[in-house]
Amino acid sequence: MPELPEVETIARGLAPGLVGRTIVDARFLCPTVLADCPSGDIFRAQAIGRRIAAVRRRAKLLLVDLDPAPGRVRAAHLAVHLKMTGRLWIGRALDEPPRHVRLIVPLDDGTALFFQDQRRFGTCRLLTDLAAWPFFAALGPEPLEMSFAQFDARLGQRSARIKALLLDQTVIAGIGNIYADESLFLAGIRPDAKARDISPARREKLLAVLRATLVRAIEAGGSTIRDYRTPEGLEGGFQNDFQVYGRGGQPCPRCRTPLSVTRVAGRTSTFCPRCQG
Repeated sequence: MPELPEVETIARGLAPGLVGRTIVDARFLCPTVLADCPSGDIFRAQAIGRRIAAVRRRAKLLLVDLDPAPGRVRAAHLAVHLKMTGRLWIGRALDEPPRHVRLIVPLDDGTALFFQDQRRFGTCRLLTDLAAWPFFAALGPEPLEMSFAQFDARLGQRSARIKALLLDQTVIAGIGNIYADESLFLAGIRPDAKARDISPARREKLLAVLRATLVRAIEAGGSTIRDYRTPEGLEGGFQNDFQVYGRGGQPCPRCRTPLSVTRVAGRTSTFCPRCQG
């Protein structure tokens, strides 16, 4: 699933082609992509005529902010959750869509926003009040914006395993399996360690390396394991810098000890038993 760096890369890539454009239609090629809306007709009635004001990310969500349409006083937000195989790009509205395109949003300049999703897990919502969406309201703070005091308060006294907390979107938003494994390795912390057993100094280091890892991943355009592509159709590059993720059984890049694999919060977790002991 695309994590914070991938969705941030997508938002930045889409913004130049979307901001300032006006939605003129919405074509649903798969009904399951439409969430929390009775029909595509209702979605179109709410979306058509709205100008795109901004494209941004919150947690793992791609948000397209829409100005009020003529005759409406409230702004709206198009919220896209890419899930496992979702991909977004801008193309010519009249182009024949490739396989697995689930949604096409034509714009006033002859282009369109395409949403492709091979496994059909991704969803799209049109909301006038983001805070009223329980999933959105429950999201934790952004790791690139939170202070150590906030980070420590959310993790420091918990008995849960540290990786489980990092993956919990209500604790910290946007982190998934890749960046949790990579950051815990750099901080020298086992993924199954209890949060309250980690010293404050080590927790502070974890936040620092987590931020640095996310920034480096954004600069690299995210990580491509299989399906993820930027809006330009390019693979991310950060997978070339993985220290431990997906490398179970291979030598640790620091001490050459074979990397171990366990499961935490139902997710495969790779770590060095020596460097993270």
